[in-house]
Amino acid sequence: MKYLLIFLVVLAIFVISVTLGAHNDQVVTFNYLLAQGEFRVSTLLASLFAAGFLLGWAICGLFWLRVRVSLANAQRKNKRLQQQLGQTVEPVTASQTPVVKE
Repeated sequence: MKYLLIFLVVLAIFVISVTLGAHNDQVVTFNYLLAQGEFRVSTLLASLFAAGFLLGWAICGLFWLRVRVSLANAQRKNKRLQQQLGQTVEPVTASQTPVVKE
């Protein structure tokens, strides 16, 4: 359900940007870091939206990947500690000496 809502929000933003871009055929001067260019508002709006969308997905993907790697390391460490705990417990339980009450 959450992913459906996210998809609908992104779709709504995309539709709004396309609608605004279709009605704005003006040519504007866009100053970016190294140079300056003249673009139509629709082209500029669509390209900046796409760049922001891809940048957002890349950043979220990197955070997700970092969490997955951390989880895998924690699971591996947990499994190793459980094996060590199992090895130390087995010799103690394997020796069954009778307890004599006097």
